[in-house]
This record gives sequence, structure tokens and C-alpha cells, in this order.
Amino acid sequence: MKRVILYGALLAAGTVALQWLDYQRLARTQFADIYIVLIAVAFLALGIFLGARLLAAPKPLPFDGNPEVQSTLGISPRELTVLHELAAGRSNKEIAAELGVSPNTVKTHIARLFAKLEAKRRTDAIAKARELGIVP
Repeated sequence: MKRVILYGALLAAGTVALQWLDYQRLARTQFADIYIVLIAVAFLALGIFLGARLLAAPKPLPFDGNPEVQSTLGISPRELTVLHELAAGRSNKEIAAELGVSPNTVKTHIARLFAKLEAKRRTDAIAKARELGIVP
């Protein structure tokens, strides 16, 4: 949609410029000014184009979950899944229903995560996991 508007605006500007140049009196008396304006517009467009390309924010790297820290701490894939669910703010019952296990199994995974992350509560575990780059 933006490209269509941009192309339309450029075509309209080109039409206005051609009509302006069509008048003999104007073309004879303001010849240098017309070229200066056209060169200025060209440099403006080039500057905007290059600025958008060069100053654009780089694409963020995909999140990998810091596998080195995961293996160092000994976090299993299932515990990692539970940790992601904790970070999403889900309760033990919701996590159990999502994973198809009992709430007691979820409690066991959470207890192991607390021990591995040296945390006393959910918020501490999530904060530590984010600090280590395990969860986004």
C-alpha cells in the first residue's frame, strides 16, 4: 500500500514537473532554478533511501535458549518445557493439562528446576532463567 502511494506521488510530481517545464517563458527564465530543484529532490530521495537502508535496525538473532547453560545445569527437555510454561504465567494444573501429566509430576519438575536454578519461588526461577538466556 505504501509503495502504491509513493509511486502515485512520484508520478504526480513528475507530471507537475513536466507541465512546469512545458511553459516556454518559465523554462527560459527559471532554467537554472528548475535544475537545482530537480537535483535537490533527487538527492533527497537518495538520502532517504540510503538512510533507511543503512540506519535500519538489524534483524534480531533467533532465540536458541542457550543450550550450553541448559546442559551445564542439567535441565531436561521436559523441565525446559515446564519452565517455558511457567514463564508464560500458567498454573500447575494448566501445565499438567497442556503436557498430559499429573499436577504432581509438574510439581516435581518445578522442584527440580528450583534446585537447579537455585530459586525459592517461581518468579526467582523465571528471572534467573531469563538472566541466563534459557527463556526469552
